[in-house]
Amino acid sequence: MTHHDDSEPGRARMPADVDAPDKVAYGLTWRQLAILAVTGTLFYGAWSILGSIVAPQVFLAVGAIVGGVAVGVVLGRRDGLPLDRWLLHAIRHTGGPKALSPSGDTTARVPDWVQQPTTRMPLPAPLRLPADAIHDDGTIAVGDARAAIVAATTINLTLRTAREQAALIDGFGRWLNSLSAPTQVVVCAQPVDLASHARTVADAARTQPHPALEAACADHAAFLADLAARRDPLRRQVLVVCRTAPGEQGHAARRRADDTVRALSGLGVTARALDGTAATAALAATADPYRPPRPGGLAAPDTVITATTAPAERTEGNTP
Repeated sequence: MTHHDDSEPGRARMPADVDAPDKVAYGLTWRQLAILAVTGTLFYGAWSILGSIVAPQVFLAVGAIVGGVAVGVVLGRRDGLPLDRWLLHAIRHTGGPKALSPSGDTTARVPDWVQQPTTRMPLPAPLRLPADAIHDDGTIAVGDARAAIVAATTINLTLRTAREQAALIDGFGRWLNSLSAPTQVVVCAQPVDLASHARTVADAARTQPHPALEAACADHAAFLADLAARRDPLRRQVLVVCRTAPGEQGHAARRRADDTVRALSGLGVTARALDGTAATAALAATADPYRPPRPGGLAAPDTVITATTAPAERTEGNTP
């Protein structure tokens, strides 16, 4: 007689901040200790020089303010970053150029037929994008390396049993262990335009062959319109970016993308490697998730745009 063991398999907790720096002493990292050490050294040096000139009460008051600021910088966090790094990024952003140009020529002057601005305006700086080109097969040129994008769906672990969850996690772990090149998993949320879907369903309701189908379509359109008015629905997009290892050929990125599709499909995930048009649309949506998609999609950067309709013929009232 066979007995099935439905007990929950053993689990090990993994911290979410696996890339966090190691704590050295008192729960502080080397960088935090260095900031406190430099602040203390400067305070001691100022006391040695100005101790006989400045009153101790004034010096201690100033030292308490400086020490409080240093402790706040060391222990504070903003937008998921340590406060010292956040301040460093803020300083770089303040001093950096605000206008960027995709053209390498940033020394062009204002033409003679354009009115010169009355205020002094800084010239745009060159825009350095990591991606150089997108090929028809979806391969992205990133300098000397190549990358390919895989679009994947998600699965709900909550609805699975403990053994099924363990099997899925084990399969995902095998895929992670098989990676031999840099791979990035990008998860982002994008808004869903339910209002346009509601209008489309409402228009389709009038063409239904049966009154019951027409009523069902109209009811569903009203539901979508009400949901769009009361909520801000979002959809989750998961992209897996596979890159080539140093010294590999460009087609290795596409091969890794196909291997990723096969590995994730075995876990019940719907995955597909993106071609040039889909990769261009995915990058555009990631850069600006709040822009609605254009009808017909976006053309690849190297695509030649041609007219599909002939120009309108002139009428008798037109001047040549």
